[in-house]
Amino acid sequence: MALGRAAGGVMRWFPIARRRFDREVLRVFPEMSRRDRNSLRRRMGRNMGQTLFEIYHNAEFRTRLDRFKVSGPGLAAVEAAQAAGKGAIIVSGHFGQWEAVRASLKARGIEVGAVYRRQVNRHYQRRLRAGVEAGGAPVLETGPAGTKALVRHLRAGGVAAILLDEKHPSGERLPFLGLPALTSLAAAQLALKYDIPMVPAYGTRTGTGNEFEVDFETPISHTDSETMTQAFNDSLSARVRAYPDQWYWLLNRWQGI
Repeated sequence: MALGRAAGGVMRWFPIARRRFDREVLRVFPEMSRRDRNSLRRRMGRNMGQTLFEIYHNAEFRTRLDRFKVSGPGLAAVEAAQAAGKGAIIVSGHFGQWEAVRASLKARGIEVGAVYRRQVNRHYQRRLRAGVEAGGAPVLETGPAGTKALVRHLRAGGVAAILLDEKHPSGERLPFLGLPALTSLAAAQLALKYDIPMVPAYGTRTGTGNEFEVDFETPISHTDSETMTQAFNDSLSARVRAYPDQWYWLLNRWQGI
């Protein structure tokens, strides 16, 4: 795909992106050779470029259900919560094609809202927002207003998806990929407060990269917010270690730690 190839080129020719990528990968894989890092960087760039293209064209992407293989006990948990008139929280990360998770639920009649961060670049913000909206409603920006809207949505029995792998300045220092990372506890706190399932889910690219295994993992047991959030960090860490080219390594996940 052209956008995927272009993103791979950006990773190769822009020194700032290349240095940041190398820095983050070496935190987790200190023994990885330069040759292997270069290969990983190219593959990640292609995957993320393809992911962005699919989000831009989300209305079409979510109709290609023949490409999705959906499984996992978390799916039944979300459906049971909806049947009982309760909400649910889907937690994932910038891994594979995360919009495949929402598309799989929408195909089953479950509309899933999304929490997203407003982008500085106006062109990118417009395209991204439109793509996220095509995947399901409501679309909720991070921040106080978005948090209030998220609470209303969950209390009304709605389902929301949150990408929980970004640095959260007021979060707790919890291990992610073996390193302390500032992580938001909000998803777990909401799951506990409203007694709703918190389900890790991932859309892993397979085959040529145009097919997806959408896996709804077992809901995280309700204990306390730190323990539950750590369980998610461990879940995503396992995915990244298994498929390192499918995670977006440029998030500055451990910046300032």
